[in-house]
Amino acid sequence: MCNLYSLTSNQQAIRDLAAGWTDRIGNMPILPDIFPDYAAPIVRNRGGERELAMVRWGMPSPVFAIAGKKTDPGVTNVRNVKSGHWRRWLGVPNRCVVPFTSFSESDPQPDGSRPTAWFALSPERPLAFFAGIWVEGWSSTRKVKEGPVTTDLFAFLTCEPNAEVGSIHPKAMPVILTKPEEIETWLTADPLEALTLQRPLPDGALQVVARGSKQDPPAEMAASSLA
Repeated sequence: MCNLYSLTSNQQAIRDLAAGWTDRIGNMPILPDIFPDYAAPIVRNRGGERELAMVRWGMPSPVFAIAGKKTDPGVTNVRNVKSGHWRRWLGVPNRCVVPFTSFSESDPQPDGSRPTAWFALSPERPLAFFAGIWVEGWSSTRKVKEGPVTTDLFAFLTCEPNAEVGSIHPKAMPVILTKPEEIETWLTADPLEALTLQRPLPDGALQVVARGSKQDPPAEMAASSLA
């Protein structure tokens, strides 16, 4: 479920949708392939202000999921917000939004192959946000070779899929925010109101804009791959 996404917009586009943040990144690179356990930009509530920061993707796993294991690689997608493990991070201080321009799912084929399908709001890949949560200064061993680390972590919520995503991945899709008022609600409202946003986009709101690549290619390349 959505363990690869892309961000090809800039800080100004992020500011246009999610206003009022302090930039902790500087010059943000284009990120055509964001994988789990790597750092990616989020807009988060921290210390009474809102900031754009690079944070590692993958929230702490529930205890049962890592019992007997030496590492915790993290959880990238969160669905069951009634779980006590996740509920502790649903307050305003631990909510964030995750900017993206496209996200991918594996598309199972009759021959057993699973090429990547990239979804976006349109072929132009306008900016949108995942509704996310984050935690500050979590200590764990994410990789044996890396050893114990203390780092900030994030993940984003999922929900039932809409028609486009469901035709490829019938179990879930990311919770996507496309309007400034939705972003403000997620970042500032009480949990009950904020969680009303844990719903799929309407059918027809997404398109497959590329196939096959582990990076979201430029629009002109994507058009040829779909021809």
